[in-house]
Amino acid sequence: MVNLDQSNGLAKPLWQCIVFSDFHRAPWFTRGLMSEHLENPKPADPKPTGPKPTGLEARSAALDILERIRGGQTLDEALTECRSFEVLTGSDRGFARALATMVLRRRGSLDHILGAYIDRPLPKKAARVMDILRLASAQLVFMGTPAHAAASTAVSLAGERRETAGYGKLINAIARKIAKTGAAAAEKLPARADTPAWLWRSWERNFGPQKAPAIAAAHTQEPPLDIILKDPAETSTWSETLGAEVLFDGVLRLQRAGDVTALPGFNEGAWWVQDVAASLPALLLGDVTNKTVYDLCAAPGGKTLQLASRGANVTAVDISEPRLARVSENLERTKLNAEIMEQDVLRWTPKEKADAVLLDAPCSATGTVRRHPDIPWTKTETDVKALTSLQARMIDRALTFVKPGGVLVYCVCSLQSEEGEAQAKAALERHSSLSRLPITKDEIGGLGEAITRDGDLRTLPSMLAGKDGASGGMDGFFAVRFKLND
Repeated sequence: MVNLDQSNGLAKPLWQCIVFSDFHRAPWFTRGLMSEHLENPKPADPKPTGPKPTGLEARSAALDILERIRGGQTLDEALTECRSFEVLTGSDRGFARALATMVLRRRGSLDHILGAYIDRPLPKKAARVMDILRLASAQLVFMGTPAHAAASTAVSLAGERRETAGYGKLINAIARKIAKTGAAAAEKLPARADTPAWLWRSWERNFGPQKAPAIAAAHTQEPPLDIILKDPAETSTWSETLGAEVLFDGVLRLQRAGDVTALPGFNEGAWWVQDVAASLPALLLGDVTNKTVYDLCAAPGGKTLQLASRGANVTAVDISEPRLARVSENLERTKLNAEIMEQDVLRWTPKEKADAVLLDAPCSATGTVRRHPDIPWTKTETDVKALTSLQARMIDRALTFVKPGGVLVYCVCSLQSEEGEAQAKAALERHSSLSRLPITKDEIGGLGEAITRDGDLRTLPSMLAGKDGASGGMDGFFAVRFKLND
């Protein structure tokens, strides 16, 4: 009998039964075949001596990326530090990234499909085997790869290491079965299949049973590229030059971008990459011309660039020297000016108070799953609880930087109410000198659906998604605007 996860009504996915990292927790059993081979694989076949199958290097790099993430790295870190990925070029590099990302994006679905063929917890040594099976299944179910190519390269990947070489026949058998049944099985899975239960419960509770599936659906789509123009007056010109869609004044969207650095306008610093949702909090500071503004937790610098381009005297503060280096590089490329401060916000004491402060606090980043599909599998409820304490302390500290009558905008790229709406409410309760300044739709490009009953900003990945998610959605963000009363 299939053991159901009562929290979401699904058989617990395969990743929960593998005990090989901190985020694989709950045991389960689901019906299946051939599990005896997983615990007692047959002796390895002789290693092939001929040329490697076409595309094997790209698939091997994708496997290495998944292994790094399983070891605790983020997707961005893995892509940066993975040597086998770094040496790839052209279409191989693009395919490796797309394949690894697809496995992460559709991991819940893939593991439910694979669960039909495995009926007991897997040993630690099977971790790499499971990643190989996920890679093969992703190609077969979601990427349209011919069965022989997905299966043969999966077997070759297993043969590259002694601990997995004995699983080749099993991997081939499962891949062949999924080639026949996988797509049909995927169509029957609900939207929540690719969302861990704790996240699904929180989204359904906070946004309702209609919006939660739309959020999950948006996460299954590859996001487009949003760019922010240094000069919004050139919106029409750059839209035509880049063949881009105009989202708002000064905000463009490209569905297919390729190499960003090769696009017109990049080298001359006419624009920078920033999700449209991430660009909204800076707008809430209003006219910042010649005003002193502190951008706290500023890296990688999109909001700093926005404020500087609008005439503010910006100080960008961040604790990370490497991340601040990216801010400096972007400022240099766009020929904009800002002061850079490598400081811990909780310990920094500025020389003067600011007219406005923007605090983009550390958070769970669950609003950025479209671009970081590793997040659902690496973050936990415990992480959120730890972050909320830090966020509250940062709000309290940031308020000491604001002049009387000045403004503090607090924002997080999170879908968790504990990090957003609850923080706003708690801050107002802690500080009698604070009042909320409600947001109007005219301040955020007319996106009225992103304004809450309290007058705060709440974007969802399902907003700007268009029919069947074709338009790409946007990151999930929360922002509240406070005024420090005289």
